[in-house]
Amino acid sequence: MSWPSRKPSGPNDESRVRIVAWPCAAPGGSGEEFALVTGPTDAAARILIVPALFEEFNRTRRMLVETMRTLAGARIASVLLDLPGCNESLAALDAQNIGTWRDATAAAAAHFGATHALSLRGGALVAPGTLPGWRFEPIDGPQVLRPMLRARTVSAREEGLAETMEGLLEGGREAGIELAGYRLGAAMIGDLEIALLSPSWPHVILTLDDLGGSALWLRSEPGEDADLSAALAARIVADLAR
Repeated sequence: MSWPSRKPSGPNDESRVRIVAWPCAAPGGSGEEFALVTGPTDAAARILIVPALFEEFNRTRRMLVETMRTLAGARIASVLLDLPGCNESLAALDAQNIGTWRDATAAAAAHFGATHALSLRGGALVAPGTLPGWRFEPIDGPQVLRPMLRARTVSAREEGLAETMEGLLEGGREAGIELAGYRLGAAMIGDLEIALLSPSWPHVILTLDDLGGSALWLRSEPGEDADLSAALAARIVADLAR
């Protein structure tokens, strides 16, 4: 168990979000991966946050970071992962599959001493199933894949090209494919086609109906929603207090 230690330099230092490297020996990793951390080093609750996948992570990152800051104010620590191959990771994205990402989140949970897990959208597919916690608007593999395929066919049509979702999938199964700027290997395509959500226990399912706010993952550009961040943090704080 290792939580980054740092002496507070001011009254609000514990709520500052900082990037840290951590040793990831899981298959598919680069040996060193990165995460954002915040909160007290002696916090009783340490939440591993597994983000939405691919472009949905970019659209919801600010909301998650603001949630982390609010949790830190309640003396709850949190760590937001970059999955291998994504964002700051040096690993190859096309070498990843659902299994390598599950191995990475399990390794991160052990390294940071996580007590709970919070996943967003497709992140629920790869979050550690052994930790209690929350799934926010979880979706399965086909629900992750379909919008990316649809976006590519629309883009192709605008360029005068004829691509179909079925044709893209067929090629992706054999040689991988680039979707929404992400080069996905054949193994990832095959996994996403069939990946289903495991039984929710020990995770609580949260929806926008529960919390209010907007579906940031549907926007065309990254955004934030202060009310949603506050509501998500408040729900976590309340659940932990029970």
